[in-house]
Amino acid sequence: MVQITVETMAELRRSLREMKEYTVTCGRLGQSESQELVCVQWVEEKCTVNKGVISSIDGKSMESISSTKMFQKSEYKENGKIIRWTEVFFLQRGDRPKEGTSDSAEHNRLIERIARAFCLALCPHLKLLKEDGMAKLGLRVTFESQEVGFVAGSNGQPLPAQYLDALDNMLAPVMSSRGRKRGDEPLVMELVFYILENIT
Repeated sequence: MVQITVETMAELRRSLREMKEYTVTCGRLGQSESQELVCVQWVEEKCTVNKGVISSIDGKSMESISSTKMFQKSEYKENGKIIRWTEVFFLQRGDRPKEGTSDSAEHNRLIERIARAFCLALCPHLKLLKEDGMAKLGLRVTFESQEVGFVAGSNGQPLPAQYLDALDNMLAPVMSSRGRKRGDEPLVMELVFYILENIT
């Protein structure tokens, strides 16, 4: 524990606000030789979030991008396979704090509805996708003032055209239901899904 004067505390606070380094000399007041120094230094933060993770859609690095692990309440099964939504990455979202929890609850419901629509659209194709080596799938959804859309892929490549009609039919109504409000912040997120064997 270090005890400092009021003046030193004011200088320290100013240095912290300005993100400048600051040194506190420790020891008795009036002592000519100091016993210790306490240095406040700003250092570069090394990225440890999602290290080595890449997008299934285009192979871009997801390192340092915030994500949330998901627990999917419903299971979507067909032809001995299950598709599971496991994670969502927030590639871009507004910096303004939301006014209340209703916005975040509405936001979470939208993400869940998008994940559900994706799973339902691909259920009839799970066996074929898995056989073709596409067990990990990504869905990137964009809500911006000039663009609302999605891209789906696996193994760093877009999904083949044969799956896109089913995705369009299921995702378009969900995405258009979000609606645009004046002042809406841009939102780009990537959802991650896995096709697994149904062993039950």
